Amino acid sequence: MSVTTDMLATYRGPRKVFARLFSIGPREDRALVILMISCVIVFIAQWPRLSREAFETGQALNPLLGATLLAWVFIVPLALYVIAFLSQMLMRIIGRKTTGFATRMSLFWALFASTPWLLLHGLVAGFIGQGPALSSVGFVWLGFFLWFWIAGLSQVGRNHV
Repeated sequence: MSVTTDMLATYRGPRKVFARLFSIGPREDRALVILMISCVIVFIAQWPRLSREAFETGQALNPLLGATLLAWVFIVPLALYVIAFLSQMLMRIIGRKTTGFATRMSLFWALFASTPWLLLHGLVAGFIGQGPALSSVGFVWLGFFLWFWIAGLSQVGRNHV
């Protein structure tokens, strides 16, 4: 299936999508591409907020974009690898046999599948600014992200991937 079809299917039944992703076998290249595309989408989602911030504070936009690019495309992927490693250790502590690939893919796919909400969050931050609308969209994103990540980890525990 295409990536966008899998993304939409994740909202209907994340465990089925994770079962299909894990059945392909460990493909580190695919996991890395999903992670990097997710981080680039999150970077793009920050543009409206950064533009508003630059306008309101009188700062130049380019340094804000450069710092955000550095953070989301170079630093956050490394941090997500560490988080995936810690989740693998947690899965082993609670008695679920898993591989590093499976826990990484669970985390990376959860971020990727929830990026439409991050794009909306960026638009709300750019056009409306701080307030209940921004908080609401942020909570919805967090809910979907955690739902997808937990569903992926539970599927990992079932399949012993």
